[in-house]
Amino acid sequence: MLKGTTQILGIIGDPVTYSLSPIMHNAAFVELGVDYAYVPLPVVDVNLAEAVRGLGAIANVQGFNVTIPHKEAVFPLLHQVTDIAKAVGAVNTVKRQGEGWLGTNTDVAGFLAPLQQLKRDWTKTPVIVLGSGGAAKAVVAACLALGCPTIHAIGRDQRKMRRFQSQMTAQLRDFNLRVHTWQSLNSLLEVAGLVVNATPLGMASQPESPLTAEQIKLLPQGAIAYDLIYTPRPTQFLQLAEQAGYGAIDGLEMLLHQGCAALEFWLERPAPTNTMRHALLTALV
Repeated sequence: MLKGTTQILGIIGDPVTYSLSPIMHNAAFVELGVDYAYVPLPVVDVNLAEAVRGLGAIANVQGFNVTIPHKEAVFPLLHQVTDIAKAVGAVNTVKRQGEGWLGTNTDVAGFLAPLQQLKRDWTKTPVIVLGSGGAAKAVVAACLALGCPTIHAIGRDQRKMRRFQSQMTAQLRDFNLRVHTWQSLNSLLEVAGLVVNATPLGMASQPESPLTAEQIKLLPQGAIAYDLIYTPRPTQFLQLAEQAGYGAIDGLEMLLHQGCAALEFWLERPAPTNTMRHALLTALV
């Protein structure tokens, strides 16, 4: 029940219509018995700076998540960022600190969670990352942390991809990142052990797969398709991968574990992981 004392958290992005974060976090607040509420806050890119300032002026807004397309653009609007956010160059979680905002990145931990449960030699697993936005940056950082030997980031704009490589190499101080345009994709698929969709393609508003069925079949035996999107479930990309006999991981576990890390960042207490997972699975039935 909302009261005059209720503290507010939320998620800013465009779109946020399909976000399950409110369901997950509000279930956690009930379990923990805290006077908090989590709300979706649709913000288009031209209004981002004004929105962040406005949220800062509302005393009971204690923080917010950041999703597409603001994870990079929000960076200079914050008063301080953590080391992991600096390394990734993207922020997905923000909390009030004194008179300003402190940003961090929990996407790295969220992305790693389901992969760390697999018995696989990641030092022998080349990776393809589709996309070059804030989520892709977190994926690159996570794959480097796993020890993956080479990471190939794919995008449509060659100049943007070169800038992406330069930024990530400087921030992470690692030189195992290669960038390519989509014209190079087919030859890279033949050796990739993990393909990650970090683009918006596959969301309910853009339901097509970033790869065709023929492209997916180029992957070697034992490869894994990982889609950061969690609704619809499964995405067309993962449906095609499973039909071709490959492993498939959707974004639900990443959503869960980045959400747990975000909640702990805000409240400074352990997150009720099982309650949050149950809320997500119930919402997707």
